[in-house]
Amino acid sequence: MLLITAITGCGYTTRSMISDKYRTIYIAPFANRIDITQEGYAANKYRIYRPGMETDITKAVINKYLFDGSLKPVKEESADLFLKGELVEFRKDPLRYSENSDEVSEYRVNVMVNITLLDKKENKMVWEENNFTGDTTYFTAGSLAKTEDAAINDAIKDLARRIVERTVEQW
Repeated sequence: MLLITAITGCGYTTRSMISDKYRTIYIAPFANRIDITQEGYAANKYRIYRPGMETDITKAVINKYLFDGSLKPVKEESADLFLKGELVEFRKDPLRYSENSDEVSEYRVNVMVNITLLDKKENKMVWEENNFTGDTTYFTAGSLAKTEDAAINDAIKDLARRIVERTVEQW
């Protein structure tokens, strides 16, 4: 019995769960669909926009696919899969205030996108996700402090990681 267990193992593999028919992916440049002309109200008080964020997201997603190695980013003509996305929201919400003042000491940054993965060869949608989110928190002071730009980069990296994981894991 021990020998059978040792030979069969526990089923762990380092191989991707993605189908063998998919080897390449084209990542279309993310579009910016944040509507900065909306009237402000309490629920979107902290909604903001940072120029060029959609470009940073596109680069981060491409780099994450390159790092992961399950799918090779290629030009659109030769891709098996087509990933398109749009930036729909960027939020910076206060989480914690300083004890002696009304200053914010911790924020949460959320970057939300709508994404669609298409099978180019069969011309069908594989999956679609709306309000797919990458996030991080950061402190404004103290030993764990980080700049807002560093926090935004961390949220974008988290988003890219989640997009790649969503793509290469079993559907």
